[in-house]
Amino acid sequence: MLMQQTLSQLRNLKLDGMARAFEEQAALTASTSLSFEDRFGMVVERELAWRDTRRLERLMKAARLKNPQACIEDIDVRQSRGLDQRVVATLASCDWIRNAQNIILSGPTGAGKTWIACAFAQQACRQGFSALYVRAARLFEELRIAHGDGSFTRRLAQLAKIDVLLLDDWGLQELDQGARNDLLEVIDDRVGSRSGSV
Repeated sequence: MLMQQTLSQLRNLKLDGMARAFEEQAALTASTSLSFEDRFGMVVERELAWRDTRRLERLMKAARLKNPQACIEDIDVRQSRGLDQRVVATLASCDWIRNAQNIILSGPTGAGKTWIACAFAQQACRQGFSALYVRAARLFEELRIAHGDGSFTRRLAQLAKIDVLLLDDWGLQELDQGARNDLLEVIDDRVGSRSGSV
């Protein structure tokens, strides 16, 4: 009875990782040979791992990456692609985000720019940063509509809070004056909040 009560209390406290670890320890006879401190430490580690996993899932879902499976470890840095392995490794540290710097990926259609950008965004999410993937044309249309319905300022504030903003297919078409002004507002708000963008 005490175990069920403890499990219920852990779940009420939203300590689901601890609850699962506690259940597993109760089922394993090998864990009874461990000291209380060791067992408790394992339960706490499990809770931390559970929270990290949930945070990453939440960040990845919010990022809406076009290629969510893209990851830094899978970037092909062969000489023929023109990617410098040292630069990729340096960018993988995500210091560019901490230093409010930007990455601009350019190259021919089909070169894998979107996939690489998604890999950097996924790496950012793994390090606890927020990200959002959006095609530039869709963002400018969204901002144009936001002007009309009065939500423009609120949307700018939301974009400013995002650590990594991926603007895909930027430069495929000429921007009209309204889109140029909106882009300037997005950049200005993001610089003001010291966030990075891709």
